[in-house]
Amino acid sequence: MAHPTTVDPPSNSIRYIPTNEAYDRWAEVYDSDGNFLQALDDLELKTLFPRFVASIKSPKPWRIVDLGCGTGRNTALLLRVPESETIALDASKGMLEVAKTRLGGSSLTPELSGNKPILRFDVFDMLATSGPPASVAPHTVDAIISTLVAEHIPLSVFFAHVSQLLRPGGVLLLTNMHSHMGSISQAGFVDTVTGEKIRPTSYAHTVEDTILEARKCGLDVETDAEGNGIIERAVSEDMVEKLGLRSGKWVDITCWFGGIFRKADS
Repeated sequence: MAHPTTVDPPSNSIRYIPTNEAYDRWAEVYDSDGNFLQALDDLELKTLFPRFVASIKSPKPWRIVDLGCGTGRNTALLLRVPESETIALDASKGMLEVAKTRLGGSSLTPELSGNKPILRFDVFDMLATSGPPASVAPHTVDAIISTLVAEHIPLSVFFAHVSQLLRPGGVLLLTNMHSHMGSISQAGFVDTVTGEKIRPTSYAHTVEDTILEARKCGLDVETDAEGNGIIERAVSEDMVEKLGLRSGKWVDITCWFGGIFRKADS
């Protein structure tokens, strides 16, 4: 899920609405409203995503979940992973419809055959249930990717769902808005019809709290060969051209963090 939180078009007022409703309304312009945090996420995933795939240790075929898939930005990456089944989950039906159009799927469970990957979509609201979605049995998922999603979910709820989905030894790629940025602003967009700034529920999760809550659910940070764990990224002057003009306001502000977590084998 995305975070266009810099200089916004003029708006008449700010209105806070339920997260699902906000993203249903946001879906139409979600990929075209100059979202610099999504651009930063894409930039970091160029190195983090290959590391994530390489960290999956279970035998193939793999089952991989895009948890909070939004418009399918990262689902498209998962479809390039050979010998895998991808399950794209989101609480927003509006976002899922955009993802299906983007990825060529029209039903909730399109069966793709031959050399093509298996792709399934399902509605899943982490805040509305303590159990897994009907399409995924507990502890059967080899890997989960969840980017710019946890901002909208209490960490205890988020990691409880992740732990319930992952099999022992499974891995999670998590990225999120940094609490430094979250202390200043949050996700939202301007409704072009009403001129209102629409904001869903957001939490400014710190890296420390994220690691702590993950450990409570049996997940620990996975370090790379150089010993790097969670990456924290601030916007620098030389990044503004790549990220877009709206990132200019956030120079020297830490806006993003991400890393890989592994669930304990037992």
